[in-house]
Amino acid sequence: MLLAIDVGNTNIAIGLYEDKKLLHIWRLATNKERTSDEFGVFFLTMFSNVNLTLDKVKDVIIASVAPSIMYSLRHAIRKFFNCVPILIEPGIKTGLNIRIENPRELGADLIVGAVAAFNQVKGPVIIVDFGTATKLSAVTGKGEFLGVVICPGIQVSADALTSKAAQLPRIQIERPEKVIGTNTIHSMQSGIVYGNLGTIEYLVNRIKDEMADTGIDRKSIKVIATGGLARLIVEGTSEIDEVNGLLTLEGLRLIYEKNKPE
Repeated sequence: MLLAIDVGNTNIAIGLYEDKKLLHIWRLATNKERTSDEFGVFFLTMFSNVNLTLDKVKDVIIASVAPSIMYSLRHAIRKFFNCVPILIEPGIKTGLNIRIENPRELGADLIVGAVAAFNQVKGPVIIVDFGTATKLSAVTGKGEFLGVVICPGIQVSADALTSKAAQLPRIQIERPEKVIGTNTIHSMQSGIVYGNLGTIEYLVNRIKDEMADTGIDRKSIKVIATGGLARLIVEGTSEIDEVNGLLTLEGLRLIYEKNKPE
């Protein structure tokens, strides 16, 4: 079995694969104070809950954008699974041609998402990742990673609004029925949800225009969204073709297939 681990700034997603089949998914908060033994207790508990033992895992692959927890996590993998994890880092085989100025700057989460989306679409694709930051990546039909747009995430925007404006309360991020709010909460929800929706629609169209300028058929470009709040935005736009909440885990599995030990 393969354990695929996607370490984000806010949450960690863990997928257990048997060949190409995703058997189980677990999530926990990204906490830089967590020790290797605490990771171990989590793994032992989750595996026990599904009647599995840790020795069923033969390999582990990790994509991380949170360096502060990696020492504890890597140590936990060695200690509890008795293997050295494969890391998404410079030099790993991805099948993509990274065409940004400094490929070493590209986040591991963007790489695995792009690999999965390109493998799914088999053509030009824009990946919209609604995470702590909202990121839009462009990939050509030849597997060329052209670049990224990075914006404040939806939750980050909401937190900034309430922390900097003394009279604005913390709110649940939900879609109000109308754009024009008639009370404070609905007004804030409208600005956060519809404001982000408008940003995404504008950026997707600009990215499509720039991809078309390179000779790509604009109509052939697919848009795939992923991330925790993806569906909240997608329900209000026709610019996104599909939501895939498992994009990063699937990308990790695909990269593992290209790099697994003989």
